[in-house]
Formats: sequence, structure tokens, C-alpha cells
Amino acid sequence: MPDEKFVLGGVEVPKGVNTTINIDLPKLYNTPTQLPVRVIRGKKNGPVVFISAAIHGDELNGVEIIRRLRKLNILKKLKGTLILVPVVNVYGMMNLSRYLPDRRDLNRSFPGSSKGSLASRVAKIFFDEIVCKCSLGIDLHTASIHKSNLPQIRTNIDNEYTFKLAQAFEAPVVLHSELRDGSLRAVAQEEGIPILLYEAGEALRFDETSIRIGVKGLVNVLRANEMLPKVISKKTPRTPIITKSSKWIRSIESGMLRTIKALGDTVHKDEVIAYIDEPLGDKIFEIFSPFNGIIIGKSEIPLIQEGDAVFHIANFNNLDLADNKIEYFGENAIEQSEFHELNNEEIIE
Repeated sequence: MPDEKFVLGGVEVPKGVNTTINIDLPKLYNTPTQLPVRVIRGKKNGPVVFISAAIHGDELNGVEIIRRLRKLNILKKLKGTLILVPVVNVYGMMNLSRYLPDRRDLNRSFPGSSKGSLASRVAKIFFDEIVCKCSLGIDLHTASIHKSNLPQIRTNIDNEYTFKLAQAFEAPVVLHSELRDGSLRAVAQEEGIPILLYEAGEALRFDETSIRIGVKGLVNVLRANEMLPKVISKKTPRTPIITKSSKWIRSIESGMLRTIKALGDTVHKDEVIAYIDEPLGDKIFEIFSPFNGIIIGKSEIPLIQEGDAVFHIANFNNLDLADNKIEYFGENAIEQSEFHELNNEEIIE
């Protein structure tokens, strides 16, 4: 994508400039509201990529991932343009809420309308001002409230380009994810703009491992997209588990939940993965895994109602291989020293 002249929010950003632009959003009770955007332009031409977080206002890991990323000296070697949007849903974050004040989900409101609801208007501003200017996007998420996700990349693995970038991220799992109507990823794909979605951690909480994997993953993707220089590294690349299908397992009864499996655990078909106890009775109900797989999401609250989601299991038959890969990620969780290495690695020019 040509980037000789780049304008965002009515502001022209020359090459070699790192600046913040505030884009006006709809007022909240006559209180001015703005969308802060960091634009980093390299001195040389290259792709235009956005990285966004907090489309759901209570999903905070991505905000910290972007904060750490923009402090890396390696970005001084950037080719092309990087657009960082740490908080898309500024209204939701102010209220510690997933949603906007109109109770709508911003990630079901794209491409939006300038004459629609508050969510629709915010979606249109974000989509027109940022997404449409890019050739690639990376959207950072966590699980919803009272749930947690194993670090994972969701994308269309049938697309050779996005599959290559998803693997380069080096999250433990790459999951083929179908598109949802009104989602950023679905509408962007219609416009020919591929999106990687990083899911990791829990709403309203920081998870250090998820954050470190996320920061290193973004650098890996920018390298694979030829926006940052390649490096000479003695480290063996982390190879993710690739899976095409997954399923949320739901509670069969109401009561007190006792999970006996953790994120990243492998499970066999028909294996007991949780118990539900009657608070005042003696009955105990069992929840079974419907197939072989890996737990990539789970409930974090012991109070459970019939039909509530308990475990998110990715279908994967080779459990020995899965165990080895997940253990490798656990034993080699991104160390703080690796972030210093990002600024001191031997570059291949």
C-alpha cells in the first residue's frame, strides 16, 4: 500500500515521525470524548498496519501490550506505518464495561453509520479513519468477564498470508475462527483487510504471561510482514498448536462449580473435567469432555447456572504432541530479558 503521504484524523504525518492524534468521538452528556491514536511512521515505505485493543472496554491486557510495544527501540527501524489504538471503546473503559453506554457491543456494530446508535457511530469513525487506511490489522482481546483464555491467535487459517502471520506470532494455539456478523474482522475481510485476533487472559485483569507473549508476538508479526528487520537468533521458534474447531462445554445443572482442569490442559473424550455440587444437597454432577482436545478457555467463577459456559475446548487428537507443545510454552514463558534482546539483537540488514 503506497504511503508517500499519510493523513489520519485530518493530520498529515510525515515519514520518520512518531506522534499522537486525537480523533473526536460523539460527546457523552456534552462532555467531549476523543479517541487517542499513536502513529509511528518509518523513514522507508512499507505496509500500513493497525494494532487495536479494548474494543470491549473491560479487556485490558491489550492496552498494556500496546503500551510496552510502543516503548521498544526496535520500532526506530520500522518500515511503513504503524497505527496504535490502545483503547477503542473509551466509553466502556470509563465504566469498566464490555459495552458502550447504549448497551451495544461495539464488535457487532461494524461497519457502522454516522446516523446510527452510539456504538454504530463509534464503529464508523474507527473503521473509516483507521481500518480502511491499513493493509493488515491485529486486534487484542481477553475473555469476557469471569472467564479466562489461554493465549491464542484466531484467524482464517485457510488464507496463506494470515496463517503465516498467525504462526509467526508464536502464541500457544492458532484457532481457525469463523466470522461473526457485524464484527470488525468480518467487515474488514469484506474490504480485503485481513485481521489477526489475539485472545489471552481475563477481563479487568492483567496477566503477565499473556502480555509478554503478546508484545513479542506483535514484534514477530511485524518482522514476518517485512516491517522490522530480520535478526540472527539462536532461539528455536515456538511452534503453535493448529486447530480448526472448538466448542464451549456448558453446565448441565446449577450449583457450585469445581473445575479439575486448567487452561492448557489436554483432555480425553469422556474424561471428567468438572463437578457441580448442590449448595444444600448431596448430589454431585459430572461434566465430561465430548472429544480429545486442549482447554483454551474456562470459567473463573464457582457459581454456575444450567447452560452457563464452563470450558472452551479446542479439538486436537494428538494429545502427546499437545502436551509437549503446551509444556514448552509454560517452561519458556517470555522472560523480561527477551524484551531487552529486542533492542540489542544482531540485525540482518
